[in-house]
Amino acid sequence: MAVRITLKPALPLIPLLPGLSLLGIVAVLFRDGHGGGLPLLQEFAAAAVHPSLDPVVLGSLLNGLQITLVIALLSWGISSVLGVGLGLLCSITVSEIVTGVSWPAVLLRRCLAPLRAVHELIWGLLLLQVFGLNGWVAVCAIAIPYTVLMARVIADQVDCHVSPALPVLKGSGAAPWAVIFTGLVPPLAQPLCNHVGHRLDCALRSALILGVFGLGGLGTDLSLSLRSLQFQEMWSGLWLLAIAMVILDRCLRMLRGWSRMLIIPVLSPLIAIAWGTHLDLQLSWPVGQWSVLFANVMDGSQGLSAALEISWPAVIASTLWITLIAGCIATGLPPLLLLVWPGQTSLRIQELLWGALRLLPAPLTALLLLMLAKPSLALAGLALGLHHSGVMGRVLMDDIRNTGLRSAQTLKSCGASPRVSWLYGPLADVSRPYLTYAIYRIDVILRDTAIIGLVGGAGLGWQLMEALSSFHWWLVFWIVLTSAVLTLLGESLGERLQGSWNSRAMAL
Repeated sequence: MAVRITLKPALPLIPLLPGLSLLGIVAVLFRDGHGGGLPLLQEFAAAAVHPSLDPVVLGSLLNGLQITLVIALLSWGISSVLGVGLGLLCSITVSEIVTGVSWPAVLLRRCLAPLRAVHELIWGLLLLQVFGLNGWVAVCAIAIPYTVLMARVIADQVDCHVSPALPVLKGSGAAPWAVIFTGLVPPLAQPLCNHVGHRLDCALRSALILGVFGLGGLGTDLSLSLRSLQFQEMWSGLWLLAIAMVILDRCLRMLRGWSRMLIIPVLSPLIAIAWGTHLDLQLSWPVGQWSVLFANVMDGSQGLSAALEISWPAVIASTLWITLIAGCIATGLPPLLLLVWPGQTSLRIQELLWGALRLLPAPLTALLLLMLAKPSLALAGLALGLHHSGVMGRVLMDDIRNTGLRSAQTLKSCGASPRVSWLYGPLADVSRPYLTYAIYRIDVILRDTAIIGLVGGAGLGWQLMEALSSFHWWLVFWIVLTSAVLTLLGESLGERLQGSWNSRAMAL
């Protein structure tokens, strides 16, 4: 009896479908394009191989890079230590082991959720108004949302872990903390430490973005160089940043042992403070001028009138459109490029491409695109999507390397073409975890619309900048509240989609 083998195209093709949005985006940009900045873009590309080697320029960039690294290390260390502690307190499993009930963990999760819903840039701009230009402003702006984000990840990891040792230990009469450290810590320590290491890369990018908007560090130097069209100086800073990121990545790879990774976040704040003091970075605890925020907040009538100053449906719709466009590009571009150019050689080249896209902050990418086209939602979404496609591309490359290329080689030996072999081989193998992470990434993109809206002239980010520049604190309050609500709704929808996806996956 002949055996009929059918290949289901749904699973490997699903990651490719969002990439089709590029056709519409290219059409819109072609319509809105002016091409006036094409010579400038050519100069920008040529400057990549001819960066500035002026000792004065390099000295200034190195100083800015050190400030960015100090801010990243300090915020990463603080958020890691506090995040681990809060993550255990937010875990329903831990709460049931210690107290016998789950409501304290659920209540703490609900109380902390608004803190992670506000983007670190918004935190930075608000704290800047209260405390002035101080090193702790950037540190706290990153540490506050990162602490809560890390707590959420750790709590979810603990609650999703099913250990047969837990009921045995509880039944034997072991103390609650003995149950936790014996039944939960050993199996979860390594993946959690991997996440802690990944947050350092995120903290470095966040510190860079805060610098772009005037909070000091290398980001400020890169923004000034781009605005003054000093592309050689800008590329000198980008190459220095790339070298620093490679060194940090290698150091973290050398410290894969979880026992060593637990020590580094504890020591990093001490190292960062000593380093910052050597750089004359202002790290003395600032005195806040809270009256700046509450000067006109006491008048409730102003709050009601401020809420009516913005066309909320249009602003929210533009924010969601930017999120949708960026999410489609970030999700669809890496697998689409992999399918267009399959092979082991392309993996190495594409890995460099995704690293370059992660390297360039989204606001600077938007400024470069403005040289070719007028401001629009498509341009803002493209700039944000290209940056996040660098993150998704790295995830895809890592997943493929972890699963191996044996499936592609097997299909190719059976006579399949290279593209079909990669489509139904490695891409099909990693499609489900890739799409699961894409849902989480869209939540991050929704938060990041704040930074691209400030450049692209659209969405809540643009309205926030206008309100901050006019010191209209009631309007700032409504915009921040709306942004937080949208982010929390997006997270809730993402969790439901992940749950539905995982349940369907278990049924297959």
